[in-house]
Amino acid sequence: METSTNLPLINLLKTKSKQAVVLYLEGLREACCLHRVVILCRRSTKLLIRTGQCFLLNGFIFLGSMFVLKSAVIPFLLWILPDQCSQIRSQELCLDSGILKFYSFLRLALIQLLYIFWFYPLYVFSIVLSTLWYNDIAKYGFAAMGRSGQSSKELSRQDETLQNTEQKGRLPGLGGVMIVIGEQVYSMLLLSFFFVEVNAIGFLPYIGKGFNFLLLSWMYAYYCFEYKWNFSEVGLDKRLDFFESNWAFFAGFGSPCVLAYFFFSPLVAYGVMAILYPLFVLTATASGAEEVISSKRRSWKGAGFGRLPIFYVADALSMKVLSFFSFDSQQQIQDDKAL
Repeated sequence: METSTNLPLINLLKTKSKQAVVLYLEGLREACCLHRVVILCRRSTKLLIRTGQCFLLNGFIFLGSMFVLKSAVIPFLLWILPDQCSQIRSQELCLDSGILKFYSFLRLALIQLLYIFWFYPLYVFSIVLSTLWYNDIAKYGFAAMGRSGQSSKELSRQDETLQNTEQKGRLPGLGGVMIVIGEQVYSMLLLSFFFVEVNAIGFLPYIGKGFNFLLLSWMYAYYCFEYKWNFSEVGLDKRLDFFESNWAFFAGFGSPCVLAYFFFSPLVAYGVMAILYPLFVLTATASGAEEVISSKRRSWKGAGFGRLPIFYVADALSMKVLSFFSFDSQQQIQDDKAL
């Protein structure tokens, strides 16, 4: 009796698992459609220049500096400040046990000075400048989307539907401005807390790495699509609902974005990601994620997985922070989320 009772539940889980895998692979496929980057760059000279600048800064200068350090500077320091007694020509110096320790300390100090006065300032400069460039890249890519026949029709149809829905709930004048500001404040807090959550969960034993990879995938997928949603004027609550209702698709889209963090050192991983990230932003901008997900749901007769509360912890912490402000401000944020 128990077996026959549990059978429908088991079959349902199998079906949902297969659907999740299908959507995950669809998201992965959408992320890997890098030919869209070439198409968009051919349509927009500004986009091509800005993408080239991003590659020049993060690929040639930042990663190039790391390569020179590893392949030239450190070997040179090891040559003039050896770490083995056999490499020292003067045996009298070799007999002094403290000389190798002094060489090691001096070598390490010189390398740290390079990091302090070159790599870390360059790292901060790259983050600031790249963040500005990413917004330009997304803007130029979104504009380039309107220069093709079929793509522009599909895009305008999506944007018209989304904008009409949003404008019904928007207030004119100062009220509308306050709603936008409230959304931006809440979004900044939400993503900041989610970033802390992603990094903290990586320290969990055994399961930390797996959850860290999954949460990082969602985080980068959201970042990539956020530019498109901003330009399409999609409200924050609409974004979160669509994202959390299609978590399998976005987990697949974000997966290739974060692989560098698991194969390279932190600084090298940042440089690799700084090159790849604008490419994924453009694939997200040119992606027909809504059509892909809708077509799959139609083939499954509208069946979904339900909304997975990915941002639940970050949302709770954000609302906790906002609770320290006046009641009116907190109520305004809650009203913004409900629109």
